[in-house]
Amino acid sequence: MNRSIETSKKLFNEAQNYIPGGVNSPVRAFKAVGGDPLFIKSAKGAYMYDEDGNAYYDLINSWGPMIIGHAHPEIESAVREAIGNSLSFGAPNAKEVEIAELITEMVPSIEKVRMVNSGTEATMSAIRLARGYTNRNKIIKMEGCYHGHGDSFLIAAGSGAMTLGTPNSPGVTQGTANDTLTVPFNDLDSVDKLIGETGDDIAAIILEPVAGNMGCVLPNDGYLEGLRRRCDDNGILLIFDEVMTGFRLAPGGAQEVYGVIPDMTTLGKIIGGGMPVGAYGGKKEIMEFVAPTGPVYQAGTLSGNPVAMAAGLAMLNHLKNNPEVYTTLSTLTEKLHIGIQEIHDKKNLPYTINRLGSMISVFFTDKTVTDLETAKTCDAELFGKYFQAMLDEGVYLPPAQYESWFLSYSLKEEDIDKIINAHEKALEKVL
Repeated sequence: MNRSIETSKKLFNEAQNYIPGGVNSPVRAFKAVGGDPLFIKSAKGAYMYDEDGNAYYDLINSWGPMIIGHAHPEIESAVREAIGNSLSFGAPNAKEVEIAELITEMVPSIEKVRMVNSGTEATMSAIRLARGYTNRNKIIKMEGCYHGHGDSFLIAAGSGAMTLGTPNSPGVTQGTANDTLTVPFNDLDSVDKLIGETGDDIAAIILEPVAGNMGCVLPNDGYLEGLRRRCDDNGILLIFDEVMTGFRLAPGGAQEVYGVIPDMTTLGKIIGGGMPVGAYGGKKEIMEFVAPTGPVYQAGTLSGNPVAMAAGLAMLNHLKNNPEVYTTLSTLTEKLHIGIQEIHDKKNLPYTINRLGSMISVFFTDKTVTDLETAKTCDAELFGKYFQAMLDEGVYLPPAQYESWFLSYSLKEEDIDKIINAHEKALEKVL
């Protein structure tokens, strides 16, 4: 593919004069893969189009929410109808009630739900609620699981399971770090050690049941069940961060797939249909601890925004009424997996592929990737070259080795064939 990106380059140079790093979210700067970021002008179905007119198969899909493709007519129609009634009320609206009812119907763990404006807001609020409900201070999070940029989550682990966290972002206080304990993903022994030493002050364990921010990393057999038992035995709340996996892996998210029901769930991405939105919900007795029925305060002028609610309601209704979305997506993703696997085997190139439903990651390592440490064995330099070569072949991947790919229902089998072919050509360029 011969492509010019001069317009994107000019925009990036200009953006750096007014926006830190020229971007409004760090990974967009392409620091992990080299080169200049692309500025996107439009997207439709399976494709994104940059400001220079280049077309790309989109395997990010706005980091997950565009599960049925960009600019879907049902979503667009709902948004157009909603904006005719004003963009914001700062007051209750009927769509809030409808989407809340639908979420409680579809997600096994949620009896009541509170709408917010982002995944970060959802996880911050869930943690505050867990602490207020249990009257405990500490939380356990898993290394490599990303829960937004709240202070409690920007913590690096020490070498031992009981080592108190240290902030890995300036501006996060040591006091906050002290209340966040980190353990490796898929490691129940480390959880046991923390509970044994600090259990009576642990309010919650929070994790992505299927990680998407160290690449797609699946829970080992029995891992989620083991966490559930330990929480039950020690008065700890189990929180699933399903901002990425909610409504993507199944109508009820990862908890439906694995049959493990958390006490609380955080949501985002798909429930806005592409609009900014988040939510947290769970058992009735826990959620009623939130103001105005309870003492834990959380508020937001734009929470339950009528346009976002309209988009999300259209999206969830589409997924509920079209279960073939999930079976088709799983089939397409499996086809992509097998095609890439055959190429790597033919080239004798080390790799690991992790996949569940429509989430998939190709790791440039011969290690089985089950946690952050094994993910770090990847050849990140090779991935950067591969990423740029895939852009040249017309495929837009997440600009980091440690991010999951997300497929959309707008892809067809012939598109997967073309992406597999692009993968082989990209490897020929960089190896």
